[in-house]
Amino acid sequence: MIKVVVVGAGIIGALQARRALQLGCEVHHLERDLTARGASVRNFGLVWVSGRRRGEELEFALRARALWDEVAADVPDVGFRPNGSITVLRDAAHVRVAQDVLAQPDAEERQFQLLEPDEVRAVNPALTGSFAAGLHCAADAAVEPRRAAAAVRARNAESPNYHWLPGRQVISLENHAVRDHYGDKHQGDVVLFCPGAAQGVSGFRPDQAPLRRVRLQMMETEPFAAEVTTSIADWDSLLYYPVFDVPSRADLPPQPAVVAERHMQLLLQQRLDGGLTIGDTHDYNEPFDVAVDEAPYEHLQQRAEEILGAKLPPLRRRWAGIYSQATDDRLYHLEQAAEDVWVVTGAGGRGMTLSPAIAEATLEAVGLSESVPAG
Repeated sequence: MIKVVVVGAGIIGALQARRALQLGCEVHHLERDLTARGASVRNFGLVWVSGRRRGEELEFALRARALWDEVAADVPDVGFRPNGSITVLRDAAHVRVAQDVLAQPDAEERQFQLLEPDEVRAVNPALTGSFAAGLHCAADAAVEPRRAAAAVRARNAESPNYHWLPGRQVISLENHAVRDHYGDKHQGDVVLFCPGAAQGVSGFRPDQAPLRRVRLQMMETEPFAAEVTTSIADWDSLLYYPVFDVPSRADLPPQPAVVAERHMQLLLQQRLDGGLTIGDTHDYNEPFDVAVDEAPYEHLQQRAEEILGAKLPPLRRRWAGIYSQATDDRLYHLEQAAEDVWVVTGAGGRGMTLSPAIAEATLEAVGLSESVPAG
């Protein structure tokens, strides 16, 4: 039986392990903490097709979206729901950008529809604020980020071929193996190192790869009284997502200073317990501050209340997260670091969206695209 060593229990590592098990492999899964604690549990849980770049990125996101249906059927505890999204548009300039996007040949694949305010509220009655229109994307979906990776790992653990090794900090990548901080060597026919933003090990130099780290701030409220039936993005998303790179984008009004300085947009997702996850910011300049900054939270709270037309419930938690992002044209970074040892990282803010397709593509890239015989 082919032995696969997976390092990292975030959503990418968990789904790499799942895919290897599906292919008939024995999997040894290492994690430096007792469970995933990085960007995989510090995000919105969005499966976001709507904003993806035209061409390869959109095709990959659509494949991932289809694979999420399969994951959800097998692992219901990921909390998957095909809830769609609405990008709220404040004025005529924002509407023109949406109209230009709807004129693109891939608008149908994204399941885009431009809605008048009354039509927006028919889809999502919780949006009682004032706005000009909404761009609905029925292809978007959501999972529960604080439990998705752990749920996949728990499903993996039902296989006798799965071996879970938490509390193992990998310190070096070697031919056919990794070595942990106890000095134990974990050898495999294939080794997949999925470190997220914690990349510094002997055998891999992230400073010599097309990678950067990005820090974001988010918050979560107590349960909101109404059901927010879709994921929500605001009009500042038009300056963030590549799908909105159309000529009319140049005519958008200036952003508030805090939004421009912190590379912000509002994203809002209701959790299954009723709480609202709200963010986010983007800081690209290391070293990152150890503390969170209040000004972005104040803006996001005001913007969320403007769109919802209601006061937010009390906040119950705030946090910062750091993810790794590829800086070249690739959707994620895949690098062979030693014989049969591959680094898989750099999906950026697309990690939750693309993770099932990354697992499928990575296993194919390393030669495990079909079921392998036991023995």
